[in-house]
Amino acid sequence: MFIILVYDFNEKRVGKALKICRKYLHWVQNSVFEGEITKANFVKLKMELKGIMDEDEDSVIFYIFRTRQYTSREEMGLKKGGEELFL
Repeated sequence: MFIILVYDFNEKRVGKALKICRKYLHWVQNSVFEGEITKANFVKLKMELKGIMDEDEDSVIFYIFRTRQYTSREEMGLKKGGEELFL
């Protein structure tokens, strides 16, 4: 599956969230990641993020796609993530 992950963590935990997300996905820009991921790794990713988050302060949104066939990506302005194009 292909996912886009967006998170908002407190300053105290944002570094840990970044490190976890980079293990599974590609960094696009501040607090945004995307990439192909297996169902098993998706479960691991969610468990690791849940383990560090404070549900009263932090949030994570997953956009989940079965296929990338009908998606496209357009960028404007400064590119903050890697140079790879995934969509």
